[in-house]
Amino acid sequence: MREGEIMQISGGKFVITGGASLIGSHVADRLLAEGAGEVVLLDNFSLGTPETVAHLDGEPRVRLVKGDILRINELYDAFKGAVGVFAIAGFLTLPLSQNPPLGLAVNVEGQVNVFEACRYAGVGKVIFSSSIAAYGEPEGDGVIDEMSPANLASYQPGSMLYSCTKLIGEALCKLYSQKHGVDAVALRYSTVYGERQHYRGVNALYIIQNYDRIMRGEAPSLPGDGSEVHDYIHVADVARANVMAMASDVTAEVFNVVSGVETTVKRIAEILLEIAGSDLQPVYADEVGAVKATSSASLKLSREKIRAAIGWEPEVSVEAGVRRLTDWLRSKS
Repeated sequence: MREGEIMQISGGKFVITGGASLIGSHVADRLLAEGAGEVVLLDNFSLGTPETVAHLDGEPRVRLVKGDILRINELYDAFKGAVGVFAIAGFLTLPLSQNPPLGLAVNVEGQVNVFEACRYAGVGKVIFSSSIAAYGEPEGDGVIDEMSPANLASYQPGSMLYSCTKLIGEALCKLYSQKHGVDAVALRYSTVYGERQHYRGVNALYIIQNYDRIMRGEAPSLPGDGSEVHDYIHVADVARANVMAMASDVTAEVFNVVSGVETTVKRIAEILLEIAGSDLQPVYADEVGAVKATSSASLKLSREKIRAAIGWEPEVSVEAGVRRLTDWLRSKS
């Protein structure tokens, strides 16, 4: 894309790597709502499943393609004629810690392949899914913005590896924007949750696992004293940020995609109990050997930069979002 040029979503062809995922499926929904001409969902179905995008069956503008970002020839084929790519495919902390060789290959070599294929195919822009894990453990209780340094020294090894792969992806965004004319923006998500939730997100697991426990008549289980906080961002807000970033004239930037609200895991349990109409009381127990990312009592994340640059702000509160998630879970049972 030329500098200062705003991409038109309407009528364009877009490819989503990891298209059969929680975030990928919601980005597809958003693109279709904004008039995209073709949406290619590229996935190897090792983590994502066709069921995640089953609601799109019969939509003539959607094409579900089995492909792997580790096989660059498959990317060349999928990216032909695309104006934009959403680079969502990747290993989260939990599966990466369980299979480091494959996780590192996908998150590093796979992302290099995505950018190389975009350069070869003449794709105008890439939106890369990064993570607030790039910051590591928060230091003190100050506000964390995009200029805050990474503090990875105290991270568990699996979390540290995951963080490093996201920092590499962000550097690729800037490198390919500066050197090869492929516009690119990295979005650092906080804890993403919502309809079509899976059981692999380390921090989002508290929501669905405790919902399952409450539905079985068991008390929700929380780590420590329940004061651990996270910044929960609903997947619909994440999808909107992706499409707004794609449509903007911004490149070579990193943005937090966060609610800016600190929510304790105890508050999540309270919301779930309220929704279920249950009088169960939480129990407090740390799971031995559990893979954790941030486990801080303070997490003040700034969303000022993305608001100023592209006008994005979250719209779904954690109370409304958890209700949407539990409604979806209930509809499946």
